[in-house]
Amino acid sequence: MADFDIKEFLDGKVNAFNRPAFIQNDPICIPHSFTNQQDIEIMGFFAAILAWGQRKTIINKCDELIQRFDGAPAQFIREHSDADLKNLLGFKHRTFNDTDLLYFVAFLRMHYHKFDSLEDAFLIGSQYGEDFNIERSLNEFKAYFFSLPDHPIRTKKHISSPLQKSSCKRLNMFLRWMVRTDDCGVDFGIWKRISPSDLICPCDVHVERVARRFGLITADKINWKTALELTASLKTFDSIDPVKYDFALFGIGVEGEV
Repeated sequence: MADFDIKEFLDGKVNAFNRPAFIQNDPICIPHSFTNQQDIEIMGFFAAILAWGQRKTIINKCDELIQRFDGAPAQFIREHSDADLKNLLGFKHRTFNDTDLLYFVAFLRMHYHKFDSLEDAFLIGSQYGEDFNIERSLNEFKAYFFSLPDHPIRTKKHISSPLQKSSCKRLNMFLRWMVRTDDCGVDFGIWKRISPSDLICPCDVHVERVARRFGLITADKINWKTALELTASLKTFDSIDPVKYDFALFGIGVEGEV
């Protein structure tokens, strides 16, 4: 590793993968199907939560979900009747089933009756202008998400938190999509109250393998501590936008370059 500049190498890979061609085969293509902010938030959230397994399957299941929402996710969430919920019965992706989906819809309906944006769900207990703490935010988000009475216990496994020592890959990925902003056309940058510098890098098996190869992490397994360690390493390359290197690490891993 001493015979080349890791930052220069990774910067080149960010430029290679942070482009519209990346969208075509990645779950982020799902929210890119919409222009309305609430539609983008809702389907971005579902695409992130369902993001495990083959990417093609994830995209197909999200497309199915859009159809079950009658092509208008935000309108369905806000205005559905009890009879409309029958459209959701039978949905399943791996361990996420219609019981989980019905609760997600109930939470989102409650939230959007109070707030215009899902960003507010990650700012519970915070005031605009205060130092944002991502660990506290994710813990409070999970508590808020399951604040409805009689929430299904089984559904809790689909929302992770640092309190569980989880790396929170899916939520960190969703936050990257909503918060990061540039002119490349991949991430949306529609949330302005959370800074890109506060984000934590999503840490999956591809990212872990490449990060370990480059000495960016030393932890034995993927957990919240690993995600923090990785992000701290990436901040030495770019303290303002460290999570942009997710493109490089994931892309290198998927392409099998390392």
